[in-house]
Amino acid sequence: MIGLALLLLLGGLGLVLIAEALLARYEVLVYAAGWRTPTISRPEGMSYARGADPDRPPDAYLVYLDGIGKRRFHDTRDGGRLVKALINRAPELRVLGQVQPYSPLAVPLADRPVWTWVRRRIGLLLFLHNVMQIFVAADRRYRPLYNRAVGAQIATELQVAGYRPDSGIPVVLLSYSGGAQVASGAVNELWAQLRTPLWLITLGGFHNGANDITHAQHLYQLTSAGDWIERVGTRIFPQRWRLFRWSGWNRADREGKITVHRLDPATHIGPRSYISPDARLPDGRSHLDRTTDTVLALIRDRLSLAADSDGPLP
Repeated sequence: MIGLALLLLLGGLGLVLIAEALLARYEVLVYAAGWRTPTISRPEGMSYARGADPDRPPDAYLVYLDGIGKRRFHDTRDGGRLVKALINRAPELRVLGQVQPYSPLAVPLADRPVWTWVRRRIGLLLFLHNVMQIFVAADRRYRPLYNRAVGAQIATELQVAGYRPDSGIPVVLLSYSGGAQVASGAVNELWAQLRTPLWLITLGGFHNGANDITHAQHLYQLTSAGDWIERVGTRIFPQRWRLFRWSGWNRADREGKITVHRLDPATHIGPRSYISPDARLPDGRSHLDRTTDTVLALIRDRLSLAADSDGPLP
């Protein structure tokens, strides 16, 4: 009897995963066919960006691309903590956190009627949907379409928030977990539309390493020995293996475009995660404080280098 119940459970889960895989592909195909236009509408009272005053050019624009928990325009709990800390400590930055990295049509999952019903009954499916979107974005058949869709979404969000193409103001793509797949994929479209200096910062980045990041000036990889989820990504995606020398990731690595920063002993999720306000380091800072400090130090150091250099930064 127990064996039958387990078999039925596994069979049901398998059907759910198949359905999720089909639905994840559906949205990018709808985008490609032009049947629906991505939206940039926002809930009433929600600004398009926060931080630096829109009436003066900020030192940089920062776009935060959240992990698989992202399902509405508003920040997730953990991502919201990081975004809030960055805004509070860096008034010189203009911060966008409402981008929908797991929707080529820029429609929050939680705003779709069928998913509202599902969320109240089987909330896990929301996470499975976004997990499947990561693999669609990594799939070579759909990756160019997905990259173009989300890259165009980010470019539109930036321009609505005040960014002007060819202004020379840097754009920082700060991504957490699966957001790294989307961030690396958006590089070419952002460059094509905005011709902006692009800097990437991945936090526990889960991505396949296939995307070409030639037009990004640099990528900072924030990682930890305690992050097993990121390690899974380096093992299941062949383009992350050194054997595949001509993958986008390995080419960037050989060109010196990738710098690793250790945030040990942080974990990917849980009470000791990179964004935990409770886990403490020997110096008394929380993991959230250290992550915030590291991100801001990287951005400010790079801004300082840019101010002292007349040419493009390495």
